[in-house]
Amino acid sequence: MDPKFIRNFSIIAHIDHGKSTLADRIIQETNSIQDRQMKDRLLDNMDLEKERGITIKAQTVSLKYEHPNGNEYLLNLIDTPGHVDFTYEVSRSLASCEGAMLVVDASQGVEAQTLANVYMAIENDLEVLPVLNKIDLPHADSEKVKEEITEIVGIDATDCPLVSAKSGIGVKELLEKVVEMIPPPKGVASNPLQALIFDSWFDPYRGVVILVRVFEGTLNIKDQIFLKHSEKTYEALKLAVHNPFYTEVKSLQAGEVGIVICGIKSIRDVSIGDTIVHNKLKKTPSLEGYEEVKPMVFCGIFPVVSEDYEALKEALEKLALNDSSFTYEAETSQALGFGYRCGFLGLLHMNIIQERLEREFGLTLISTAPSCSFQVLTVQSETFFVDNPSELPDASLIEEIREPVVEISIHVPNEHLGKIMKLCNDRRGKQTNMQYLTSDRVQITYDLPLSEMVFDFYDHLKSLSRGYASMDYNFKEYRASKLVKLDILLNGESVDALSIICHHENAYNKGKDLTQKLRKIIDRQQFDIAIQASIGQKVIARETVKALRKNVLAKCYGGDISRKRKLLEKQKEGKKRMKMVGNVEIPQEAFLAVLKVDE
Repeated sequence: MDPKFIRNFSIIAHIDHGKSTLADRIIQETNSIQDRQMKDRLLDNMDLEKERGITIKAQTVSLKYEHPNGNEYLLNLIDTPGHVDFTYEVSRSLASCEGAMLVVDASQGVEAQTLANVYMAIENDLEVLPVLNKIDLPHADSEKVKEEITEIVGIDATDCPLVSAKSGIGVKELLEKVVEMIPPPKGVASNPLQALIFDSWFDPYRGVVILVRVFEGTLNIKDQIFLKHSEKTYEALKLAVHNPFYTEVKSLQAGEVGIVICGIKSIRDVSIGDTIVHNKLKKTPSLEGYEEVKPMVFCGIFPVVSEDYEALKEALEKLALNDSSFTYEAETSQALGFGYRCGFLGLLHMNIIQERLEREFGLTLISTAPSCSFQVLTVQSETFFVDNPSELPDASLIEEIREPVVEISIHVPNEHLGKIMKLCNDRRGKQTNMQYLTSDRVQITYDLPLSEMVFDFYDHLKSLSRGYASMDYNFKEYRASKLVKLDILLNGESVDALSIICHHENAYNKGKDLTQKLRKIIDRQQFDIAIQASIGQKVIARETVKALRKNVLAKCYGGDISRKRKLLEKQKEGKKRMKMVGNVEIPQEAFLAVLKVDE
């Protein structure tokens, strides 16, 4: 197809502003699907996405659209996630487009992630088309939200399309606006091939399936292609597009988005952000790829059954192909055996990955408490990073520990401002800015330690503001702080998987709460179990799980007290011997208890 009749655009928005529903209406409006095939959130093809009501993976669809001017256009639409933890998905999608449709809820207005996504689109030199959704809600205020977009975002929204994705109002006019506003791709079909890999996944029958945006040239079936990053040559066995279902095609030309299947069995041969060129033209320049993503949250993932270690390794490789924003490396724990240390973009991202591993690959896993990466300066002036508390050196060797600090931007209605400010102050945050966006909506900016945000900050933010507050955050710097390693000991033995790094002011409360929780979780055994929280050699909190005891006095009916004492002493000696050889069984809930210390 002539590139001037192609439009590539992403749908970006804050979470729950109606992106996926609007994508459904656009698919219906272009008559790309029969009514009997239609279902809600058609592009969300994971059970997890449907259950949680959020988009996790960016999804593409190619739609043919008859414009009132008589021309047929090809619309390549990418529906992206809205949650802050999946920003990397959004950034990859934007790099494959010429335009972005910015969807804003007419009843809620501009939110934190709205701003973050639009700035990302502007950085990619995209044409941004603002769209007001949910205009048919009783409390929608279109004129006010238009002013917000113009003032806060800096994009003229006076003539922006007004739609209701639920009922389909205004979708026809929106598509006309897309064709007018979003520029066509600049590529030329006769140039040497340059195609960007912006997504991939593993199919047990087809091997690695690659999703590409062709920037220059033409890719035909049976062409010999060269992957520049891995320097491997393959034959394009099948080419296809989603329209919205898998449909094979004979070629992909400049400006088009499609699927390439080469029967690749080795997962390591494919890299997100790599450039595909023709094998005869290997010297063709690479396209600008993606920045290496930096994980913010780390945790250990271990199989409950040690025999599942290889299965976990294979599952992580396949999942990393589909989601390149998380990292993993092998690690060993005294308490949990062999597993992997994984890095994620946030706590929700961590939960989603663990759930996908359990559902899609049938694994039963234990995950340790999440932590972030700390910078350690030793007395010998050496600097290194630690993301696992067990790797922290002895306190006598440490000059200082620096913790990651994020700049967090919170949009909140005026009435909830006090509660949100208290929450940030309680988490050792420092306010850097406050700005009234409208008469009843405030944007506050805080410098907040990532370790204070990583557990349940988002949940508290939503509950305190009744769901109306939204947030976005960016890494700012590593800052020196008085941090200590809090160890949990069971019968004098440290359990490395329960260790955490925390601020010294919070250490006593966290140690006390954690030992109390573990006392309720760990089952009683044949001997007393001492649960201690310590900083170095100093024990700061202790709880005891009492032993199960047989009533050895049941057979004594009266008689001399010395007989009873003798039986009790014998039992006591037996318990001591048992304690020396007995192992404490730690249930999975114990590792989750670390997450809930602040409740």
